[in-house]
Amino acid sequence: MTKTEKIEYFDSVAAERKKWKKRWAYYQKELEKYLRFLIPPGSSVLEVGCGTGELLAGLDTGRGVGIDISPRMIDAAGKNYPHLEFQVGDLENLQVKEKFDYVVLDETIGYVEDIQLAFTELQKVCGPETRLIVVYYNYLWEPVLKFAERMSLRMKRPLKHWLPLDDISNLLYLSEFEVIKKGYRFLLPVYVPFISVLFNKFLANMPFFWKLSVNEVLIARPVERRKSPDEVTCSVIVPCRNEKGNIEQAVSRIPDMGAHTEIIFVEGHSQDGTLAECERVKDKYASRDITVLVQDGKGKGDAVRKGFSQAKNDVLMILDADLTVPPEDLPKFFDAIARGKGEFINGSRLVYQMEKQAMRFLNLLGNKFFSRAFTYLLEQRIRDTLCGTKVLWREDYNKIIAGREYFGDFDPFGDFDLLFGAAKLNLKIVEIPIKYRDRTYGTTQISRFRHGLLLLRMTFFAMWKIKFI
Repeated sequence: MTKTEKIEYFDSVAAERKKWKKRWAYYQKELEKYLRFLIPPGSSVLEVGCGTGELLAGLDTGRGVGIDISPRMIDAAGKNYPHLEFQVGDLENLQVKEKFDYVVLDETIGYVEDIQLAFTELQKVCGPETRLIVVYYNYLWEPVLKFAERMSLRMKRPLKHWLPLDDISNLLYLSEFEVIKKGYRFLLPVYVPFISVLFNKFLANMPFFWKLSVNEVLIARPVERRKSPDEVTCSVIVPCRNEKGNIEQAVSRIPDMGAHTEIIFVEGHSQDGTLAECERVKDKYASRDITVLVQDGKGKGDAVRKGFSQAKNDVLMILDADLTVPPEDLPKFFDAIARGKGEFINGSRLVYQMEKQAMRFLNLLGNKFFSRAFTYLLEQRIRDTLCGTKVLWREDYNKIIAGREYFGDFDPFGDFDLLFGAAKLNLKIVEIPIKYRDRTYGTTQISRFRHGLLLLRMTFFAMWKIKFI
């Protein structure tokens, strides 16, 4: 079918599209719900292949633009949803010059003649922070959907490409996109009381069953740096409670990174003179940009939030004051984020051989368990959830703050608040192996059993908030 014939076809069905949308209302509602989870409220969204605009209208957009090759579809969309903007346009020859936070393609790639060209054209509307969401049908469902069309249970569609996830991923790679997540959604696209919830909320998220789902979903980002690495500035936040013996070492060992490096100590009501030591070291190293703060509440999470709120620079880093992660390793983290290798850089203590007393056996077992659990939950490989060294862009942290209401104030450590927030924003998570050292001053402030139970509770919390939505 030529492009002209496709336009004529979609023009011919524009009037009846709304009727078919209503017939498949359950599926449409569930898809909108999932996309609202992926796309934060107030984001700018471009939907390519928007049809009559129902999906775009179901999202909480700050600015919503829809494009379709069918003039009649666009005319109907404009009349139904005047608060949104709709344009006649061709994915293989985009004329839009604006950049968007999110670009959504639902079914669209099945109808274009050259998918690689189409993906390359999308670079015109993408910035470094843009997320591309591709929703398509699982090719295993082709006979079922074709049968539904023949039985008039589903609107007839032109002949389309049927592509597995790996083929779509490869085409995105060839078009300068990097796939962050890929998976499946919706095991049962029709509503059956109780059964639909069981299938779509639980079974569809289980190994084996998920590959039988109706939809394939890929989330990708453009391969593009946000800034030149030599222009990026850096803030290192050092939460410290009863760490007097490590403060001067931290300052002397933290390297200068990028265009400028600031060090922010956040003192946590210590009993060993840590606050006075921070002030002494600040005066001694007057040539360095050092700030000393006292946290308002308790816990590392509270200290990290206060330090981040006062940071002035592009990249935010956390360095635990126990120095079990060597400060000399921080440039590896900076280099990874500045060069665009990832957007959330997490340390991993579970790659290299540790010093004998660096991590107790039960702690090691717990970390390995949470590694498996969070790789499943966040759909990106996470080897070490509890390494204190985490690095992200300040602008992404501000987005995590804006979406924090979704998870609530649940995490006294701060690690999971950042990990969950990064996963929900679909940031590219990358791990840097570090050599975990013995503590040379003070004692650990982690209780294996009390904090282990808390972490287990947060794992189940994440399962409900991220996986079983």
